[in-house]
Formats: sequence, C-alpha cells, structure tokens
Amino acid sequence: MIFLQLFITFFSIGLFGFGGGYGMLSLIQGQVVTKYGWMTMGEFTDIVAISQMTPGPIGINSATYCGYTAVHNAGMGETMAILGSATATFALILPSLILMIMICKILMKYMKSNIVQSIFLGLRPAVVGLLLAATLLLMNSENFSTPKENGWQFWISVLIFIATFIGTKVYKINPIRMIVYAGFAGLLLLY
Repeated sequence: MIFLQLFITFFSIGLFGFGGGYGMLSLIQGQVVTKYGWMTMGEFTDIVAISQMTPGPIGINSATYCGYTAVHNAGMGETMAILGSATATFALILPSLILMIMICKILMKYMKSNIVQSIFLGLRPAVVGLLLAATLLLMNSENFSTPKENGWQFWISVLIFIATFIGTKVYKINPIRMIVYAGFAGLLLLY
C-alpha cells in the first residue's frame, strides 16, 4: 500500500511542482511530513540537507531519500526501502517525461504567441512563491533553535545564515564553498 501511495504522491508532486526542486520542497514536506506522517520534520530537514550536498537535482534527490525513509520507517527492510526510493524517484520524473514528449513540438511552434507568453508571465510569481515557501519551511526551530531553548545555537545559526546570504549574494562566493564554510563554522561553533 505504501508503494502505491508513494507513487501517487510523487507523481502528483512531479505533475504540479513548478519551479524546479526548490519549488517542490514545500509540496514534498506537506505530503511526507504533514499529510502522511512518513517522517518527522527533523528527518525531512536532514533529507533536504543531504539532497543539497549530493550531486543531482534537489527535487529528485529528495524524492529518492524520502521514498527510502518512508518505507524504512514503515518497518520494512533494506531491499524494500531501496524499492521505495526507486518508486518515488520514478514517479517524480514520470510526469515531466510524459509532458515534455507531448508538448515539446507544440511549444516550440507557438513559443512567440501571446497566449504562451502570458502563461509564462503568470507562472513566474507562482514559482517565486514556491521558492519562498521552501525557504520559510526550513526556517524552523530544528534548524535555528530558539532564543529560549538554546540562545547560543540560535544566534550562531542566524549569523551563519546571514554570512552565507551575504557571501553568495554580495561577494559572489561559490555556493558550494559557502556550504563547506558553513559546515565548518557549525562544527566549530555548535559542537
């Protein structure tokens, strides 16, 4: 039953998840944590962190890890968990594959039309909203703590966040380098 639910869930996320992997994160979180309870928010946050650090698109990586974790948390063995990750990954990419095959020629033919341009103008704000939602979902007490729980961890986390934002946006430091710097800073300051 969980495999069918995984397939339907990730197929629908793949079908309606505009904006790439980061835009899908809020949709994935809403399904795997909130709706089905396949994992905790802490586990999902760990999955997002691992998905960002591993090669490949974050949406596909997240689906792979979520499928594995969901089946593993359901009490099934390693082989079934691997099948869960394959199911979620395949279900996520299947809508894109189908849609790209169906509309590629049509879209290229009518790309300059006013209707197509208007559709893209309408989708842009939605994509920005999904990216903002993904950002806000990760700004929680599990990632930043709270000033009441652990003031040191909270303020160091905020400082690392601000430094990373300024480093990538203002100083144009490579995001991969910033991830490494933030990891070392967290290791030194929060361990």
